[in-house]
Amino acid sequence: MRIAMIGSGYVGLVSGACFADFGHEVVCVDLDETKIEKLRQGVIPIYEPGLDQLVADNVAAKRLSFTTDLAEAVVGAEVVFIAVGTPSRRGDGYADLSYVYSAAASIAKAISGFTVVVTKSTVPVGTGDEVERIIRETNPKADVAVVSNPEFLREGAAIEDFKRPDRIVVGADEERARAVMSRVYRPLYLNQSPLVFTNRRTAETIKYAANAFLAMKITFINEMADFCEKAGADVQDVARGIGLDKRIGSKFLNAGPGYGGSCFPKDTMALVKTAQDLGTPVRLIETAVAVNDQRKRAMGRKVITLCGGNVRGKTIAVLGLTFKPNTDDMREAPSIAVVQALVDAGARVRAYDPQGMKAAAHLLPPIDYTDSAYEASEGADCMVIVTEWNEFRSLDFKRLKKSMKTPALVDLRNIYKRTEIESQGFAYESIGRR
Repeated sequence: MRIAMIGSGYVGLVSGACFADFGHEVVCVDLDETKIEKLRQGVIPIYEPGLDQLVADNVAAKRLSFTTDLAEAVVGAEVVFIAVGTPSRRGDGYADLSYVYSAAASIAKAISGFTVVVTKSTVPVGTGDEVERIIRETNPKADVAVVSNPEFLREGAAIEDFKRPDRIVVGADEERARAVMSRVYRPLYLNQSPLVFTNRRTAETIKYAANAFLAMKITFINEMADFCEKAGADVQDVARGIGLDKRIGSKFLNAGPGYGGSCFPKDTMALVKTAQDLGTPVRLIETAVAVNDQRKRAMGRKVITLCGGNVRGKTIAVLGLTFKPNTDDMREAPSIAVVQALVDAGARVRAYDPQGMKAAAHLLPPIDYTDSAYEASEGADCMVIVTEWNEFRSLDFKRLKKSMKTPALVDLRNIYKRTEIESQGFAYESIGRR
């Protein structure tokens, strides 16, 4: 099948490359000429394990191409995906749908013959209705079906998630569109991936409900971590004890500095705003958003406490800046609030992250960036693990003790055991453990 993917960011690029790997002919579109030119040269604008090779293989096989010409990509395409950004709108927290609506208008001018237009971007309920209205108003003769097909990709494992999904949700209000979408995802039938058909508004709601539930699960275990610290319990044992209950499950029960990234913060806020407009406030989600925002800053105070309540003039080594490992994504990363709290308290921050330092430089206050965890920690009064990159899981603490001014570790991801670190002569603080 011929597929046009409007938007070559994280979702569009991963989805387009995977569809091409299924055997479809895919054209990825983006208005950013520099990005398209780099993609043609094989330069991937984001860090996602395996994506560079997947793109290269399918470009070589002539199943994947890149262009800035939306009309050229859409003409003759059986399916057109909208995979543009829907960031939080500055000032009020609503999802900014301007890119989605602009894409819809441009698509309407170019389509010919029956075309399925699929919203892949995460959008509030009812957006598909507006997309269809825009297309029909722009081109009254368009033979089109508008579908919702939300993505459920984890950064750092996106290719695996796309090719072996838990489910594929398709919101379509007419049979022709369902038949086309079945063909699009036919290559996954061998993996027995459930293809869940529903109406368009339900599909849009499923995406927000899923992200909100996971965000609340993370927030729940983080609040339990605070409880455990005061009660003398161990949050990791609590998480395992409740996670073995099949009704609860073990995923998203790792206590830490709060959730971040491109999805949970903006999607929970957008759902809160939509629910308020509908007169059906979602109090649990509202509270999760508030608790998560407060928690990130509180992690900076945890560092200050271990340093005797004062970090003015002290050097703090921060290991890990991205919101999670195996990505270069700094959006809403807990490190932003942690670093800002330390800088506000007068500390000098030296940071290291395997992939995120370039993006971090545009978001963080002026700090020093280093080439390794050991360089960051040299002469430091305290070391903080914010992101659980694999290379931080087996640090040489004998070497660190020799190079640090004061051997102290704040482990915001509970990578290490207290007895293990204290036996090396370090002061140690973690999350949800005595």
